Amino acid sequence: MLPEITEPVDLCLPSGALNPAAVGWSRTPLHRANLRLSGPADRAAGGRALGDALGRAAMWSRTKRWEYWCAITPTHVVSVTVSSLNYAGVHQVWVLDRATDEEIDCSVTTPLGADVRMPATVGGGPVRARAGRLAIAVDPTGSGPRPGARLRVVTPRIRLDLRIDVPAGHESLGVVVPWSDRQFQYTVKDVALPVSGTLWVDDREVLIDAGAPSWAVMDVGRGRWPYSVMWNWATGSGVVDGVVTGLQLGGRWTDGTGSTENALILDGRLHYVGEDLSWAYDEIDYTAPWFITGPRVDVRLEPWAERSSAIRLGIISSVQHQVFGTWSGWVVDDDGERRSVDGLVGFAEDVANRW
Repeated sequence: MLPEITEPVDLCLPSGALNPAAVGWSRTPLHRANLRLSGPADRAAGGRALGDALGRAAMWSRTKRWEYWCAITPTHVVSVTVSSLNYAGVHQVWVLDRATDEEIDCSVTTPLGADVRMPATVGGGPVRARAGRLAIAVDPTGSGPRPGARLRVVTPRIRLDLRIDVPAGHESLGVVVPWSDRQFQYTVKDVALPVSGTLWVDDREVLIDAGAPSWAVMDVGRGRWPYSVMWNWATGSGVVDGVVTGLQLGGRWTDGTGSTENALILDGRLHYVGEDLSWAYDEIDYTAPWFITGPRVDVRLEPWAERSSAIRLGIISSVQHQVFGTWSGWVVDDDGERRSVDGLVGFAEDVANRW
């Protein structure tokens, strides 16, 4: 059984390897992503050995950091990505007009990720990315153990100023996924966050009201990844039977590790689902219904929009299919009660990366 982490902990040992005490899940961000590349200077005089230099290079190229935000409103879907692969910074702002199906995409890739600034702890400081025609800024707001965020974006066609609130007592899912002591990932997934603010599309102002309702999802990642990986991720947010409900599910990349990123959030309280789940969807027609099942999960997503992207740059590639839609079904909470997710709005995705 994966342990619950209840005290602050470093993700890595001084050597850069995974800290065994960090492996587990938490209800609030408690890990410090100290992704250093080498240990103490305990080597013999004469310089580092070739093997050590190669090891450092491998750790450097496998280290990935990102922050992703997605807001779904009655009129638009907005997603913002800041990421560093160490050898490149990859940033994106994407907007979908739900009435017209128009997509606006601004993506920038920079060498070595020199334009990226991200803190070692969730909400522990500002996030910045500025390159060419794109600028992204995320700043912590409020006080207390878990701050909210102000998200600002400027691109040639899009401007954005959003406030994402974290209600008192609201819990998120943090989990460490260990492939080995040298390859591992710390992820924080937060769903059902009220969002408000303003979106400008070609100077047309769109007000976003948290009472409309509008919901935000956050994904913070820090770790060292295998070269080739595939994953599924799904979220949903809304109010069901008077209860603010968040759905957070994942698969493939966690299978067989002993960790999962599956949870149900009810009025801010997280109910962790520790079993691997089965995913079923049509890889020819991603807009067909998606089904996710397990001992405590039986849910269905009916998509109403699809977003697809593919990047192929020699040995580096990324293929993503993401569908937005409405959920139905149930998840069993920690008390053994089936809780409905009918009417939640969110997304599911299928991603294959070689990076």
